[in-house]
Amino acid sequence: MIARSRPVLGALVLSSLVAVSGCARGCTSSRPPIHINPSMDDQPKVLSQTASTFFYDGASMRQPVPGTVAIGELKEDVAFFTGKGADGQFVATIPEPVDEARLERGRQRYVIYCQPCHDARGDGRGILFQRANVPTATFHQDKILKYPDGQIFDVITNGVGLMPAYRWPIPPADRWAIVAYVRELQRERLARAAAASTSAQASADKPANTK
Repeated sequence: MIARSRPVLGALVLSSLVAVSGCARGCTSSRPPIHINPSMDDQPKVLSQTASTFFYDGASMRQPVPGTVAIGELKEDVAFFTGKGADGQFVATIPEPVDEARLERGRQRYVIYCQPCHDARGDGRGILFQRANVPTATFHQDKILKYPDGQIFDVITNGVGLMPAYRWPIPPADRWAIVAYVRELQRERLARAAAASTSAQASADKPANTK
């Protein structure tokens, strides 16, 4: 009798498990789910910008130990990180070697962060100008052509007018790469203008054909 009941009991247990598992995945309940393996999900911890009753100042985030510097935050090269020299003036040229790789990096970052407003050629006729007629600076005006490289870096870093600061989205090396690419756009425009002027002057000086 006992031997006969074992298969029946086993079938009942198996069907119960199937029903329970199916309900666990598809049925709703007002009770919190059973966490079989809590692992580190429910560990005691603090979240950023939250209050704490453990520390005297009531903040969970702690200040760095005095005299210490976080990894990657030792900014000894003032010109590289601020665009200014030891005298506080903007540096005249990029404090990094400019090669094809840096120009290509600058072009890529320019397309992402600058082109929407300043357009692909740097004429300031991007989306703001097209849709709302909002004046946007052109890189080819005399004022910006006379900017030292450090000043363009500072504008990218801190913003100016309607332009926001890109201190956090764009690392310093990429900001300098953008400066290098902007200078390349300016050089190409000036070279084309000079070539056109020379060609026009040559045409004007060429004597007319006489019969």
